[in-house]
Amino acid sequence: MKLNEAMIPELRIEAATTRKMLERVPEGSLGWKPHEKSRSLGEIAGHIANLPGVFIVPLLQDEFDHNAYSSKTDTVANILATFDRNVSRATEVLRTLTDEQLLAPWKYRYGDRVVFELPRLVVVRTSALNHLIHHRGQLSVYLRMLNVPLPGVYGPTADES
Repeated sequence: MKLNEAMIPELRIEAATTRKMLERVPEGSLGWKPHEKSRSLGEIAGHIANLPGVFIVPLLQDEFDHNAYSSKTDTVANILATFDRNVSRATEVLRTLTDEQLLAPWKYRYGDRVVFELPRLVVVRTSALNHLIHHRGQLSVYLRMLNVPLPGVYGPTADES
């Protein structure tokens, strides 16, 4: 089995679960924060929507400068559209990457500052999928604090049983 063949189903599963969570974000609460040092609900949701576009889509290149990336995530509709577009594009990119490409190094930069250089496979696993799952968990806490019923993630929630 090629490396990308194992990654595509995982992306699809996590994306479907994540989209269900993003669909529950209340439009009127995008500016809400659980604490003054926390990101807002809209910032977390927008970050989640962007992760596949930041860490998977650019893998066809040898490096990526985050300063060159922007997307509109100021409404729930834009967050969902951004997420859907990024997941679709990420799936297509993963489909084209060879094992050799997935094992080759890739750089993530902010302008002149290199944040990290890792094999593409590690980037997909840690910076894309694990990162997305981490923030999805954070989003679930925000939604719970706002009394929004939660969808199942790896099984039913108290709201679904």
